[in-house]
Amino acid sequence: MTGPAAPLSARQAWGMLLALSCAFVLSQAFRSLAAIMGPPLADELRLDAQQLANWSAVYHFAFGLMQVAMGVSLDVWGVRRTILLAFPLTIAGAALSSQASSHGALMAGQLLIGTGCSPAFLVCTVFISRHFAPERFTAISGTVMSIGYTGMLLTATPLAWLIERSSWRWGFGALALAALATWLLVAWRVHEPPIAADDQVPRPSPLAALRGLLALFVLPQTRGIVAYALVAYATFITIRGLWLGPLLVDRFDFSLVASGNVALAMTVASIGSPALFGRIAPGGRGRQRWLITMALIVAALVATIALVHVAWVDATLAVCFGLLSGYMVLQHGYVHASYPPELRGRALSLLTMAMFLGVSLMQSASGLAASLAPRLGLEPFTAALLTMSTLLLAGAFTFWKLPRG
Repeated sequence: MTGPAAPLSARQAWGMLLALSCAFVLSQAFRSLAAIMGPPLADELRLDAQQLANWSAVYHFAFGLMQVAMGVSLDVWGVRRTILLAFPLTIAGAALSSQASSHGALMAGQLLIGTGCSPAFLVCTVFISRHFAPERFTAISGTVMSIGYTGMLLTATPLAWLIERSSWRWGFGALALAALATWLLVAWRVHEPPIAADDQVPRPSPLAALRGLLALFVLPQTRGIVAYALVAYATFITIRGLWLGPLLVDRFDFSLVASGNVALAMTVASIGSPALFGRIAPGGRGRQRWLITMALIVAALVATIALVHVAWVDATLAVCFGLLSGYMVLQHGYVHASYPPELRGRALSLLTMAMFLGVSLMQSASGLAASLAPRLGLEPFTAALLTMSTLLLAGAFTFWKLPRG
């Protein structure tokens, strides 16, 4: 990544970071809307469980795949121009999705939305690393994640209410307007100072940047970090962003607004969690033990939702998952501490890429399990959630067994 920029005042830095965080809020809204929008959308367009999962997954696939390009763009164009050039694709994708009449059109819309949102969190982490003290990185990253989680409030009860009174198409339309307002806010508020000539470093080509990311795998800690990153965030967003609504509607006959209320409670519980974990996070081996222990707890929680078909139990456990979800911010502090300063930018890009490609894989794998479940005499949601729990355990085990640097 480029060297440090000229200093900003604390007020200026926080003002710009909050504006950038609004794009992250919208990216969280788009990645979690399938939980509420999925049932009416599937009914109207006759989508099966695999198609629904693939539609949700393609957002995360595009988001993760574009991290290398966005990392290069941040080096070449900076924070402001990167987000302003990418985010119009989000607006276009939401507009296209609002008019979709087929699964293919929905997939194209999600691909555009995922591409447009792909720099949303990366610009925040890069901005934090440039304009805030290194020892505050984990805490401020956790605060930004907490702010971002408010985007999932939009896709809980408010989205369910809007859909029940109009249609899922209006949901996409409202989010397109919110994305346009966010783009205008960033254009107005974010003006990062130029990097001093003495601090500039050579700008890599996309191919050189990709080689730089792959070179990280030579280091012993990288493979374990990637294995964990592929499954930790993926488990949370696949529950909240894909299966929660359909599970409550189909398993317990909840209304769309009632399922939205549970999603709202889960999201509210999750909002303060990253900031809390960012402040109580231990260092060194303590952080590693926390990551492994929390993965085991969450895997047991997800398996319980899969196997216990009691409405209040499943709803309560979903909210508990929200309370615990902030443990994932420990990964950012772990990565920040595991690499020398000249490799941290690439390492954070690789972490973000792994997180979102992991969501795509988790949603596709759980969707496949759900679609195959009836042939084996299983309920689709039981199969989907047990698959997720197993993948999380596998990632945590790999992180535990592989060298950690």
